[in-house]
Amino acid sequence: MTNQIDELTVTSADGTTIGYYRLGRGPGLVISHGGMGSAYNHIQQARALAAAYTVYLPDRRGRGLSGPYRPGHDLRQDVADLSAVITATGSRYLFGLSVGATIALRTALSLPAVDKLAVYDPGAFTAPTAWLARYERELAAGRTAAALVTAMKGARMGPALMRALPRRLLEQGTDLAMRGEERKGSGGYVPMRDLAPTLAHDVRALVAMEGRLDDFRALRADVLLLGGGRSVRYQKASLAALEGVLPRATRVELAGLGHEGPWNADRGGDPERVARELRRFFTP
Repeated sequence: MTNQIDELTVTSADGTTIGYYRLGRGPGLVISHGGMGSAYNHIQQARALAAAYTVYLPDRRGRGLSGPYRPGHDLRQDVADLSAVITATGSRYLFGLSVGATIALRTALSLPAVDKLAVYDPGAFTAPTAWLARYERELAAGRTAAALVTAMKGARMGPALMRALPRRLLEQGTDLAMRGEERKGSGGYVPMRDLAPTLAHDVRALVAMEGRLDDFRALRADVLLLGGGRSVRYQKASLAALEGVLPRATRVELAGLGHEGPWNADRGGDPERVARELRRFFTP
């Protein structure tokens, strides 16, 4: 296995630069990250796979190595960005988490080059989105901590005990965490304050999938449906819905893991455990 990590770019259909990391050797595997994260959240997962695959970790736009969102951005552009990376790298394997899984599903439907697709907790079809309007108002007013709390409670993310705390305490804690990142740095991670505006685009991608479940009856790639035993109910419902329509799907639930399962260990994930399932699936 090589420990070298290269930084590369590709130009998407609208001229935006999409940056990505490359590590490992073997068949190409692209990882599409989820919301409130970036490519770096999957660096340990990529290292766990690098002995068998050349792993590509793109930053979705608005984050890290990639260019900004443009006016009118929608799910079609997310698909174009991911398709550009897959085409440039010649990859035939694809993995996605959360909204990154939703984008990966839609990409595989339109890009026959994808032979095998694994998704973890796709957010499509059943995700709650009614909180988006309040989130956008708070963000526009400069109340970033309040907006992030609205998103956490609305999407039912994070530990249940934490979500049960009064908003005032959650907002204070979130603000302290952001200030701590700004004071000490966030390492390779994109800071929370920078990630906050990307959530609105992610939620709109999920909204665009409403009523489109039957589209995936036409997906011919082999699909692995992964989820955590501690993932929230609507994420499990999305997996069940997909299992009911995909012609070539296998479902695996990883007991004890939550939605952050594929993330780095310091962000609550178990990347090696998820990587083991991916190796079983992608190995011919």
